[in-house]
Amino acid sequence: MMNDSLPLQDFNASLQAFLDASPTPFHAVVSMAQRLDVAGFQRLDESDDWVLEPGKGYYITRNGSSIIAWRQPAVDAAVNLGWRLVGAHTDSPCLKVKPNPELHRQGYFQLGVEVYGGVLLNPWFDRDLSLAGRVSYRDDEGRIKSALLDFEQPVAVLPSLAIHLDREANASRSINAQTYLPVVMGQADEKPDFRALLKQRLEVQGVAEVETVLDYELCFYDSQGAALVGLNQEFLASARLDNLLSCFIGLQALIDGGEAAAGQVLVCNDHEEVGSMSACGAQGPMLSQWLERVLPDADQRNRSLSRSMLISADNAHGVHPNFSDKHDGNHGPLLNGGPVIKINANQRYASNSETSALFRHLAEQVEVPVQSFVVRTDMACGSTIGPITAAELGVKTLDIGVPQFAMHSIRELAGSQDAHGLYKVLQRFLQTDQV
Repeated sequence: MMNDSLPLQDFNASLQAFLDASPTPFHAVVSMAQRLDVAGFQRLDESDDWVLEPGKGYYITRNGSSIIAWRQPAVDAAVNLGWRLVGAHTDSPCLKVKPNPELHRQGYFQLGVEVYGGVLLNPWFDRDLSLAGRVSYRDDEGRIKSALLDFEQPVAVLPSLAIHLDREANASRSINAQTYLPVVMGQADEKPDFRALLKQRLEVQGVAEVETVLDYELCFYDSQGAALVGLNQEFLASARLDNLLSCFIGLQALIDGGEAAAGQVLVCNDHEEVGSMSACGAQGPMLSQWLERVLPDADQRNRSLSRSMLISADNAHGVHPNFSDKHDGNHGPLLNGGPVIKINANQRYASNSETSALFRHLAEQVEVPVQSFVVRTDMACGSTIGPITAAELGVKTLDIGVPQFAMHSIRELAGSQDAHGLYKVLQRFLQTDQV
């Protein structure tokens, strides 16, 4: 039976805490794993032999940045009812530190960065930036280990050039990613050793056995936390709403969904923002390899997939009051107007009439309004893990999302009610025996 839904206020408070604790995909997966542990899910290692019990919850991670969590059904239920899958992605566009990043210019210590994904670059200037990610090191006994690192406090800034030195800035300034984006870390008489700085920070965090920092995957992030804003707190403002918002919604729906006859699955992949082609991305083998292990018989697996459905949750473009002409006039989703079914005739989204109809039906049952998005016919359409996963597994799929503004900015904006609405619909989806 389905558990009670979290009240809106409690849901948003938990969501904000999750966003603030998840500055990188690595941290997001740790945050999700901690919540799954509390909910009684058992962590499994992909290198171990698995003994799975029907009705019990499990999860695995890959690369520390992708996660699959599920409740194991009985074999006959998996075959006859299939799986209810919710998919999202853990990564967000950002600025990543280069391997040899140190710069020393005009007495300032700077780090060179690489642009990850389709970043909206202008908003990164004049923000209080911190730094987080994964660091790999050799310990005192010669073993190679990794640890997560988060400076937490603001340690960097990307200052704008004054308008007095570029009078055309408001009319024509474009950003050269190579020359304009090195981040200012502070002042120094000579070029510091960045790896030595990381070693020092790891020791501050309690990792005392570091002999040498060998490599890292680090990105800058906005140190300002998530907040409810607006005269009546109508909006949620935060970094990484695309797509940690969907990760949290799917996670909470799975935890609160309760047991069901059909299999219940949450998959959150890394690398969606750069094409999903990786060992832990949606275009990689992670999900199909997992499915082969939880349902080993190929004939049973194919029969099960024919009775399964995936909901790919990735945020949608809300109609902006200052740029309403960027939307089709009949398909401009409103913030706090409910989750959005995303449709594209050229299969950039995987929705079809049957999967859309089921979602509308489930939303009616929990009294959540539903909207639609179709990109203007004269504009290109983005995509999601939906079509990729549908093609990899052959599973019927729906693309949906919470409407938002400022997608791919350093700070994005969504309605404060929409995530909770989608959470209630996904709870019901994980319980349904009808796909």
